[in-house]
Amino acid sequence: MRTGAGRPARVSPAPGRSTRTSSPPSPRARRGACGDLGVPALALRTADATRAWAPELVEEMEGVAEGAGMPFWTIAALNARTEILAEAGASRAGECSTLVRTGDTGATGGQCWDWHEELADSWHLQTVTGDTRGFAGITEHGILAKIGVNDAGVGVLFNILGHSGDSATGVPVHLVARQVLGTAGSFAEAVALLSAAPVSASTVITVVTADRAASVELAPGGSAAVTPDDRGWLVRTNHFLDPALAAGELRGRREPETYDRHRLLTARVREHTGPLGADALVGLLAAHQGDGAEVCCHAPAGGTLGGRWATLATVAVDPAERRLLVHDGGPCTADPSTWAHLTAPTR
Repeated sequence: MRTGAGRPARVSPAPGRSTRTSSPPSPRARRGACGDLGVPALALRTADATRAWAPELVEEMEGVAEGAGMPFWTIAALNARTEILAEAGASRAGECSTLVRTGDTGATGGQCWDWHEELADSWHLQTVTGDTRGFAGITEHGILAKIGVNDAGVGVLFNILGHSGDSATGVPVHLVARQVLGTAGSFAEAVALLSAAPVSASTVITVVTADRAASVELAPGGSAAVTPDDRGWLVRTNHFLDPALAAGELRGRREPETYDRHRLLTARVREHTGPLGADALVGLLAAHQGDGAEVCCHAPAGGTLGGRWATLATVAVDPAERRLLVHDGGPCTADPSTWAHLTAPTR
């Protein structure tokens, strides 16, 4: 997707994933556990909160809806899906694992992006201009942004969390990520924006620049920045690390496998020397149940929507080069020939 200058955005599909459709998935495909929750009303409520915080993001969603020929509430619901699923109390088994390394050679990072196997055809690469910063990224059809890097070298990695206070009343976390990518010109600006965002559901957005990194945990009751350990590593799965926010931990209590993944990856990075390039990243992330935790997820043959999690993409970010590398699939299937290379465009 390339978004030209000016708002509201008029969206067209981007080259780079020509085998995948560019229309958002149907509301029915996304509804899943939400049932009769009143999704349109919840979506519009989060849009109202966004309008009060960053009205230009609502205009951009209106542009997506117009371009896709869909009602506005469906695009608002896609962008607020984390909040709506929290309101529904939906199970969040699976999800994502992130690694970042900082040090004398700079800062790099990456992650597995895990989601429902049934939605494996519902994501795309994007390059976006027309905002304060141009950016390149990976996102889902209809969602403004998720994971990426902008022309100032500010990278964003994304892991969902769960807190007992989560609801669908505030600014959606995906839109917060979009605002960082489109406006933040430095590490400090990104962390400040995240820390002040009026969210109502939880996530951890890891900011990576050429020489610094921090994970900003967001929750309805506040935020906290978690910095790299004494060896320069950040390891993130799907639970809070800040003690105060962890008091409201929900995701880890329901699905404790997040702790297994964190323990496994922490042990692996302790043995790793050298920089964290794409090859090293996939080697560390390529872990399955037989290794002690399923970091690289594969959907079971049976099951229904909600129970067939898979690693849909593996992403590496090099902020110094303003570059994102994306592999279509889990880290265990990546090799040097399978990476798509994107560079953040200038305005």
